Amino acid sequence: MTMKFTRRTALALSAMILASATMLTPASAGMLDVEKDELKFGFIKLTDMAPLAIAYEKGYFEDEGLFVTLEPQANWKVLLDRVITGELDGAHMLAGQPLAATIGFGTKAHIVTPFSMDLNGNGITVSNEVWDLMKPYLENGPDGKPVHPIKADVLKKVVDKFKAEGRPFNMGMVFPVSTHNYELRYWLASGGIHPGFYSPNDVSGQIGADALLSVTPPPQMPATLEAGTIDGYCVGEPWNQAAVFKGIGVPVITDYEIWKNNPEKVFGLTKEFTEQYPNTTLALTKALIRAAKWLDENDNANRMEAVQILARSEYVGADAEVIANSMTGTFEYEKGDKRDVPDFNVFYRHFATYPYYSDAVWYLSQMRRWGQISEAKTDEWFDETAKSVYLPDIYLKAARLLVEDGHANEADFPWDTDGYRAPTPAADIIDGIAYDGKKPNDYLNSLSIGLKGDEVAGG
Repeated sequence: MTMKFTRRTALALSAMILASATMLTPASAGMLDVEKDELKFGFIKLTDMAPLAIAYEKGYFEDEGLFVTLEPQANWKVLLDRVITGELDGAHMLAGQPLAATIGFGTKAHIVTPFSMDLNGNGITVSNEVWDLMKPYLENGPDGKPVHPIKADVLKKVVDKFKAEGRPFNMGMVFPVSTHNYELRYWLASGGIHPGFYSPNDVSGQIGADALLSVTPPPQMPATLEAGTIDGYCVGEPWNQAAVFKGIGVPVITDYEIWKNNPEKVFGLTKEFTEQYPNTTLALTKALIRAAKWLDENDNANRMEAVQILARSEYVGADAEVIANSMTGTFEYEKGDKRDVPDFNVFYRHFATYPYYSDAVWYLSQMRRWGQISEAKTDEWFDETAKSVYLPDIYLKAARLLVEDGHANEADFPWDTDGYRAPTPAADIIDGIAYDGKKPNDYLNSLSIGLKGDEVAGG
C-alpha cells in the first residue's frame, strides 16, 4: 500500500503566512534548502523499519521540508534494485547490502549509509520437533525453565541425529548478506555446526555444510516452518514471536545474546544521491535521528504508541499484541516463558544511530569468513571499504543541526570518536571471542570455523 502526504498545500500556505509575519517556528528555523523535496523510501515489513514510520507519522520529514512516500517492498533484492535504478530514493536496508553492492558481491553499485537504524532485534527460532529434541540437553534453572543463552552445542546433538538418519537439517535466513545469515552462522559455528561456505562457482552457501541455510522472506518464515520445509530460522521481529503465538516453534536465542548490542539495519542511498542532493541527505538524516530519539526516550515510554502504528497494514501489518511482545522490552521464548529484555530493540541509546566503521568491518569480516569475499584482504582494505560506505561525517553534521534546533542534546552523539567502537569484550559475544574492528584479520584467525589467511572455499 502506498501512502502520500496530503498536507503539502496546507504546509506551504502556513509557511507563507509565517514568512509574511516575519515569524519562524523552531522547526523551520533550522530547515535546510533541500534540493529535492519529494522522496519515495522503501522498507520491508519488520519492526525495525520503525524510524521511517515514526518520522512520517510525527511530521519530522515535513519539518525538514520533505514530502515523503513510504512503500513496502516484496523482498530485499527488489528493494536494493529499485534504489539502484532510482525508483526509490532510499530504503531501510540490511547492513550488508550497501557493503556487498559496493564491493560487487551479487550486484555492483556504490551504496552508502549515513544512518544506522537500530541495534539488536533478531532471534533464532526452531520447530517444535527440534525444540523437543533439544530439551533433554538443556540446563534448567530453579524455576524449571531453560537457562539462557542457549548455545548451539545443544542444537548440534539434533543436527547429528538428523545426519545419522540421513535427513538434511534446513534453516531459513532472509538474504545472503543479511545480519540474520551472519548471526545464524555465528551461533551455529560457535557450537561446532558448520553452516557452509560460498565460492565464486557456488553461491548456495552450502559447501561443506552441516546445516543447510537458504533464503526465506521474513513474513513467510512462520508458514514455511509450519509446512516443515525448514527446521528453524533467523529473522527479525515480529516473525519469531509470531511462531510463539501460532504454537509452531520456539525462539531459542536472541541476537542480543549472540552479540550484545550488535548493529542491525541501515538506511541506504546511492552515493550519487548524496552527492547530487547533499542538503536533502542531511535533512532526511535529521528526521530519522529525531524518530529514533522518540522511540527510545523516557525509558521506551512511546513504544506502545509505536506498536499501534507499526501494526497497521501499511507498515508491518501484524497483530499489535505480537509486535508488543518484543517491542516493549520483553521477549517470549517457549510459550509462557516471557522474560525482560529491555534492549531487545534499541533505536537511539548506546549511540545506536551512528554509522560506525567497526560495524561495517564486522560485516565484511563475515563475508570473508564464509567465502563471499573469496580472497584474503588486508586490514587496510577493510578500513578503506568501510569508509567508502559508512558516512559518519554526514551523520554528525545532521546531529549538530538538531542540537542547534533544540531537538537533541549534545551528549546524545559521539563527537570525538574515530569512527570505531571500542573492542567488544569476549564476555559480550556467544563464543567468548573478543572483536576489534581495527584488527579484522586477527579476529578471523581467532575463529575456529571459517576461512582465514589465504584459504579459499573448497581448497
